[in-house]
Amino acid sequence: MITPIRAAAAALLACAVALPATALPAAAATPPSPVTGALSAPAAPAAPAVPVGGPELPAPTGKFGVGSSVLHLVDRSRKDPWVPEADGRELMVTVHYPAARRVHGRPAPYATEEEARRLLEGVGVTDPASVRALAGMGTYSTTDARPAPGRHPLVLLSPGFGVPRFTLTNLATDLASRGYVVASVDHAYETSGTAVPDGRILSCVACAALEDGRVKGSDVTAARAADVRFVLDRLTGPHAAWPYARTIDRARIGMAGHSIGGASAATAMVADRRIDAGVNMDGAFWDTLPAGGLGGRPFLFLGTDDEMHRPGGQDPTWDTTWRALGGWKRWLTVSGADHFTFSDAPVLQRHFGLPAGPIPADRALAVTRAYLAAFFDEQLRGVPQPLLAGPSPEHPEVRFQQP
Repeated sequence: MITPIRAAAAALLACAVALPATALPAAAATPPSPVTGALSAPAAPAAPAVPVGGPELPAPTGKFGVGSSVLHLVDRSRKDPWVPEADGRELMVTVHYPAARRVHGRPAPYATEEEARRLLEGVGVTDPASVRALAGMGTYSTTDARPAPGRHPLVLLSPGFGVPRFTLTNLATDLASRGYVVASVDHAYETSGTAVPDGRILSCVACAALEDGRVKGSDVTAARAADVRFVLDRLTGPHAAWPYARTIDRARIGMAGHSIGGASAATAMVADRRIDAGVNMDGAFWDTLPAGGLGGRPFLFLGTDDEMHRPGGQDPTWDTTWRALGGWKRWLTVSGADHFTFSDAPVLQRHFGLPAGPIPADRALAVTRAYLAAFFDEQLRGVPQPLLAGPSPEHPEVRFQQP
């Protein structure tokens, strides 16, 4: 069963797919229930009390300033899987990147007001002031700032199903401040609302398709793997869509994702050898790895320390995928975490008074930031990280599993 805490946390991000409540086969044929259908009973107050002031993300921890660019990319070589009549597959991508420490320009917003409104209405927060506060939440980044010199590894981020890319902003800005170019992807028709430049809002058509059983989770991961391949082409190819693409080191590319975005990291790695390392943050896998796994490329599991994602837990896809992996791998669980701990959700849960896991919001974000940075520093930069060698007194919440 989905615990009340997990259900209430999921209500914040109303279209997201919850973790499986029962055991699933390694190549799942039936998707988990979308939260929109699973949470018909109220799990959180219909109109939570909102404190004065807006929510705040923690400041990035690296030495660089952070720049931010938003790209609208359209892949007309394929049909959109959810809206076939659309003019190709539309993607909105936010690129965070290292900038000079002293940057000048317009602060990058967290989201558009319409995107913020659609996210918040799922928990009954509809007052305009709260919507504006969320949309304008500080991101510690500057729009189109001059990039720092040099070439930097690239990390792609894929959010949970139904959840916009901006809910991974704290991870994106922190990695950028540490010297990474980070591309966060909104996969068309898979979020509570994605704004495109001509004023349209792409709603979650895929949510209804999953809820009705017309598609499988593996259809989502396959679509996202194709999205990632296209984004890589447009960021690292000969006709790059981003004016600062020369700062990307094309030989060092990683991917991380939350929930089904994490499962998509493995699927994308199978489809595209350019991705050197991957992370799944608390997502059930939907695809069986081929013989040879990921060809020895490193992969990190980072999940809840509960009956779901400990070895032998209710989600058997972690055990199955773990056995199929070769090369470097780690299985880490975080005590007190809930499904949304690995995103910006702890900050929003705290601000809007929604139940969450016992881990405090600041610790939740600090732990996720630390282990993602350590993983990519070791695997993309070749810098050994003691944090990944075993339990650390600095992060007692993190447990190293040995299946």
